[in-house]
Amino acid sequence: MALSLGFESALWDAGARVVVGIDEVGRGALAGPVSVGLVAVVRCDAWPPGLADSKQLTARAREALIEPLASFGVGRAVGHASAAEIDAVGIIAALRLAGVRGLAALASEGVAVDAVLLDGTHDWLTAPPVDLFSDADAESVLTPPVTMVVKGDGLCPSIAAASVIAKVERDAIMVAAHDEHPHFGWDGNKGYGAASHLEALRDYGPSPLHRVSWKLPTRSR
Repeated sequence: MALSLGFESALWDAGARVVVGIDEVGRGALAGPVSVGLVAVVRCDAWPPGLADSKQLTARAREALIEPLASFGVGRAVGHASAAEIDAVGIIAALRLAGVRGLAALASEGVAVDAVLLDGTHDWLTAPPVDLFSDADAESVLTPPVTMVVKGDGLCPSIAAASVIAKVERDAIMVAAHDEHPHFGWDGNKGYGAASHLEALRDYGPSPLHRVSWKLPTRSR
């Protein structure tokens, strides 16, 4: 796959001025937040050299892109939903919560979003329609129109940029959390289910940053 502005250009040509690429990281982790990156772009014809899907880059390469990405587009944000929030509402609603927080952060900077390019096959950002079985007090969040792009982090520069800033920020959160919970090895595994992380869960049980509603290893001692 090669990056191109084809998807962004289609939305610009259709009348959108500000297009936001969105990607998430941490969805499959056992601990820590789920994080959603957002990068807002107006019509352009280039992106920072070396930009790619964050999963295809080394940690050093991702971190080196943060400064160039600071001048790519018209706004950038990362929204988070905590492990406790994931436990309370489920991963899909937590993704939406993190994404809406990111959109709110862009709005606070004066960035009015016209359209979204979302990585993947499932639109978790748009709130489901309210029906007779919905909570009457539930808050309905209006989001911009969403276009799904399968493997978008390897195709769309805006989504690739979102994947990088989200990955770098979430990794930093987990490395900082490692200092308080060093036995889980979060400075290396970032909260994912590495063998050493699973073994530490059996030895120590879950921490406050674990998603306890998930199927975690049972404490063995």
